[in-house]
Order: sequence, then C-alpha cells, then structure tokens
Amino acid sequence: MMRIAVVILNWNGILLLEKFLPSVVKYSPQASIYVADNASTDDSISFIKAFFPSIKIIKNESNLGFAGGYNEALKNIDAEFYALVNSDIEVTENWLQPILTTFKKEPETAIIQPKILDFKRKEYFEYAGAAGGFIDQYGYPYCRGRIFDTLEKDHGQYDNNAEIFWASGACFFIRSAVYKELNGFDGDFFAHQEEIDLCWRAFNKGFKIKYNFESVVYHVGGATLEQGNPKKTFLNFRNSLLMLTKNVPKDKLFRILFVRMVLDGIAGLQFISKGKFKHFVAILKAHGSFYGLFSLQCKKRDLFQNQKYYNTKSIVFKYFVKNITVFNDLFRLK
Repeated sequence: MMRIAVVILNWNGILLLEKFLPSVVKYSPQASIYVADNASTDDSISFIKAFFPSIKIIKNESNLGFAGGYNEALKNIDAEFYALVNSDIEVTENWLQPILTTFKKEPETAIIQPKILDFKRKEYFEYAGAAGGFIDQYGYPYCRGRIFDTLEKDHGQYDNNAEIFWASGACFFIRSAVYKELNGFDGDFFAHQEEIDLCWRAFNKGFKIKYNFESVVYHVGGATLEQGNPKKTFLNFRNSLLMLTKNVPKDKLFRILFVRMVLDGIAGLQFISKGKFKHFVAILKAHGSFYGLFSLQCKKRDLFQNQKYYNTKSIVFKYFVKNITVFNDLFRLK
C-alpha cells in the first residue's frame, strides 16, 4: 500500500475550508488528510475539529508563508508521498490514483502535477499551473495552456502525460524522500515561485517532473492573495531573481540577471504608464530585497546546474512582439 498524505496549508481560510474540504475528504479514501495551519486567528481549527474530526491538524506557531509553512508541517508527517493542495482546490473522483500509478511505474519521476482547470470557468485552464509549467532563459514562467495572462480553453489538446519543467504549488505531488533530499522549499521565498525553485533543483539533480492529465482538479486562484496585489508583485519579481541566482549555470548567471533586471525595469515603466505606482514601488523593493539576499542565495547553489533548463529563449519576445499566445504555437512558428 502506497502511503500518501494530502496536506492543505491554511491561514484564516475557514470559508475556503467550508467550500473545498468536502471534496478532498470524499475523493481521497486512500490518503491521510492533514491541515497545516499557519497560526490562523479565525475559526478554522474549531471548524475542522467539529465537522471533519478525521483530519489531522498541525499548528505552526506563526504565519511562515507557503514555503516555511509546508517545511515546518511536513517534519511531522510520515508518508511516502506528499500531495500539497491549496485550500481553494476542488478535487475530483479518482484524482489520486493516476498520480500513484505514475509514481509506482516511474521511479525516476519525483514530482507530478495534475490538470488544473479554472473553478470559475471549468472549461478553461487555470493560471497557476494549467497543464504543466516551463520557464524561458530569463526565468519567466509559462504553462501549457497559459502564457502570461492568456488562458486557453481545454479541448483535450494537452491530454497526454508529459515531462514538464515545473509543477504548480496549487496541487503539487512529490516523493517525501526527494523533498527531504532537497531540504524542501526555500523559506526565504515566503510565497510564490518556491515550487519552481524546488523543481529546478530537482531537475539539476536528474529527477523528472511530470504532468498527468488523468488527474483533474479545479482551482479558484488568488483566494489568499489577489493577482493585482502589490505584495504579490514584490514576491514574484524578487523570487524570480533569487531563483535565477541559485539555479542558472555560472557562466550565464550575470548576463541572465542583467537582462532580467532590464526587463523588470521595462515592466516598472509599464506600471507607471498605467498609473499603477504601487506596483512600480513593489519592483523597486523587490530588487532591494534581492540585493540583500544575493550572497546568501549564492551559497545555496548546488555543485551542478543543468544548461538545458529552458526550451524557449524569450517568452516575453514571443508573446509581446510575435503575438504568440498559445503554447503549442511556440514551437510551430519561428
């Protein structure tokens, strides 16, 4: 029997737990279910105890974010596989079995993502992961089914189990042994892109990351931090730079960082042109925070960084200049 733990990170999310816990409990009979609570001040814990007494609760002493919250909670969970699931995810019948089957058949596969569709528009892919993630040379993430803010409708075009570069933290399966070997998420990230960093480190060690279309979940997205929140802008821009510093091959690192910072500057000017001054300030703060963490991140670099971490040189150029908005067109059009 393969032991799997479904772990839901919670912070003041009682409304989400009320809405989405029932599907997790109903469709996960083969799993142990945990809620890892980041020191919530609402009634989340009492709600779980009253209505879902079979769910195990792990209480973190403070709000450690996504990265630190999971790192702390998983120290207390004994399982062969972890399913890290956002509190705003609705799972479907038989969502776990295809994942467990893949793990069993493919020992080299360390991380798996299911098909992630939009809870509000169920015929569309959802922003945070869609049908599996990739990055370009400069660390910009994109997905099969989503490039920047353009979401594709799901009409079966990604109904194949494929190797990907990163799996979404919204619904993230990983072998516990690999999670421990990689020392988990990087707590300095707090939230956003820590799963890409973890997948990149796994990739550098020769592990495979897969997408499995037979497992389907629906994600609300932005339920804890909305897309337009300046704090989200800060975390995304800073963490991209941290991730590049740790994982880009040494001979390319400073050139990649320079280009990325120039592109960040252009993004900042766009925010100004749209009157979004708080987001411009968030980018400035992101760069300042990055400078302060740069030497620490350099010390975290592994001995080996794989040169072939991207399959598209610049997704920014292809999307904004070439007007390529569909993933499959990236490799058909030159």
